Amino acid sequence: METQKRTPWRRWIVLALMIAGFILGGIFVPVQPEIAVAAEKLIEEPIAENFLGFLGPLYLVNTLPTLAVTLVLLLLIAFFANRSLKQSQNTDLVPRGIGNLVEAILEMLYNLTEGSAGKYAKMIFPWFATIMIYVLFANLLKLIPGFESIGVLHHAHGEGHTIAEIGGGWANLLPAKVEEGGYILAPFFRGISVDLNFTASLALISVVMIQVIGFRAQGIGYLSKFFNTRRMFKVPFFGAMDFLVGLLELISEISKILSFAFRLFGNMFAGIVLVAIVAGLLGKFSILPAMIMMFELFVGVIQAFVFGMLTMVFMAQATQGHGEEHAEH
Repeated sequence: METQKRTPWRRWIVLALMIAGFILGGIFVPVQPEIAVAAEKLIEEPIAENFLGFLGPLYLVNTLPTLAVTLVLLLLIAFFANRSLKQSQNTDLVPRGIGNLVEAILEMLYNLTEGSAGKYAKMIFPWFATIMIYVLFANLLKLIPGFESIGVLHHAHGEGHTIAEIGGGWANLLPAKVEEGGYILAPFFRGISVDLNFTASLALISVVMIQVIGFRAQGIGYLSKFFNTRRMFKVPFFGAMDFLVGLLELISEISKILSFAFRLFGNMFAGIVLVAIVAGLLGKFSILPAMIMMFELFVGVIQAFVFGMLTMVFMAQATQGHGEEHAEH
């Protein structure tokens, strides 16, 4: 029996792209990005001089447009998924298209929640699914071409790049740098997962809702997890130890805000730095830094899963009794 010889055409495509990237990298020399921890201002003047009366000036930074885009896109996905599911209910009850995809994802997440939280799954699932899907969408959205590469040119305070006018008020940033009179780029869109304000706000929401679910499941007895004085007078030594352990639990609960916020922010910001470093080391071989984006895709999915799963597990733990109360149950 003759075996058909396989043609490695995919390898030739990769080789052709590498050669094209080398040639184009020599013609259009890439500009190394300015790595900044804080979100860049799109306009120098603040939107509000004293936001909410006590928070100081509010600036239009490049994570706010990204936040608006993510919300609009998620609402559109929810609208079309809902319409698809309603159409399937009125026909043959078989979900198709985007409705089928959304239903499969939500069913998987609900099964995960039910396996950990049991009868409290319906209480925990909306928060777990919303946080996980939103973080996943925010992490993957910044991989779209144009993010962090198209924006507003500002005069640099110090060393900056030269520009070349291309007409219509648009200009191209050039690799050449000057000490005075140069420009820097403030992108229109920046991934919101690399803004510490966003990750800290999401972490605060998660930790607050963990406590809310704990009170809904156990009532006022949930406070015994942090202020355990049940055995303080019966067995003074062990009662004091229980009280100290409860205080440690309280510190641990507060520290979850920092843990959630900096884990997501640190991993996603490290991805930006990694892509910039690899691009700078390889120079004209522009197709190779693009392969790092696959790693960024993997990190974005993993970090969304970790953030969501930790939130769900902590919420499930908050519904359980503590100490003697759990033993009696």
